[in-house]
Amino acid sequence: MLTLALELAYWQQLTIKVLAILIIVPTATVVIVQTFLFKTMAHMQSRLGPMEAGPHGLLQLVADGAKFVQKELLAPAQADRRVFALAPVVVLLSTFLLFVVIPAGPSAVAEDLDIGIFFALAVSSISVLGILMAGWSSANKYALMGGLRAAGQLIAYELPLVLAVVGVVIQAGTLSLQGIVAAQAEGEIFGVGLIGLPFIFTQFVGFALFLVATQAELTQPPFDMPIAESELVAGYQVEYSGLRFLFFYLGEFGAAFAFSALAATMFLGGWYVPGLDLDGGLVSNLVGPGVLFAKTMVVAFLIFWIRFTYPRLREDQLQTFAWKYLIPLSLANILLTGVFKVAF
Repeated sequence: MLTLALELAYWQQLTIKVLAILIIVPTATVVIVQTFLFKTMAHMQSRLGPMEAGPHGLLQLVADGAKFVQKELLAPAQADRRVFALAPVVVLLSTFLLFVVIPAGPSAVAEDLDIGIFFALAVSSISVLGILMAGWSSANKYALMGGLRAAGQLIAYELPLVLAVVGVVIQAGTLSLQGIVAAQAEGEIFGVGLIGLPFIFTQFVGFALFLVATQAELTQPPFDMPIAESELVAGYQVEYSGLRFLFFYLGEFGAAFAFSALAATMFLGGWYVPGLDLDGGLVSNLVGPGVLFAKTMVVAFLIFWIRFTYPRLREDQLQTFAWKYLIPLSLANILLTGVFKVAF
């Protein structure tokens, strides 16, 4: 549990966990946006990115946040105002719930569920409801088209996302994220357990599938048809301003960090490195978050590298890629994993 080494009442533990998650999500968003969207993307395109706000542009997000807070919260005259206002909250709530089960150490986890990966994949789907709510309630044809595109896309790519995880679950023999970390830490490569057995070596196909499906779940290029600026003028977000638009922004990039952390946990050993204690201890709980952060940033770099490299797919290409290629490939990966699990 993410609590002090004291006996705390349940409400005190719950308060600490909620506050920790409330701090982590905006912080993760700031790190992701500043590192990759502002600077990495800029340097890949031979430019500097934001440079005016703070040293080397480090305070640009503070300036942007202040700008969003000052903007008026507008809504179309014909909008369903309650649903319109609730939609970005639903999207952001999905992101907050993702962080609940991601372990950053033996005890550094808000809730260590036995079905942690199932919970994470389930709550990630809630964002689809928020996007549909935004598209329908905006009373705007562009927004509705964006919402419907997003729903079709997220439903299609949920399948390879889940199926990519099944191979890891079969190999680890558990749905617990801590159990998956332990399985990798205690594994061996050809009888040598020096670094354990990160599942990236045996589930490299699942890792690639997970990254591609994550890209689509985040509606990032080349899977950004739901918010295609040239066609839909930002899609389901077109009527949003101020803090409501900021919530969508936080939800997208917070989820990017969360999915990167999930991938790091399932395929790269999570918070564990040789020398740390799986059963607890102060050192493991202090070092573990740093290890997980480093691995998460590596995975996030791959996600944003794809974002900056490939052009947008057409809607038919997007659906074909999921149903004709990713899903059959993920099923084949599950079959091979099962065969090797039984044979070896």
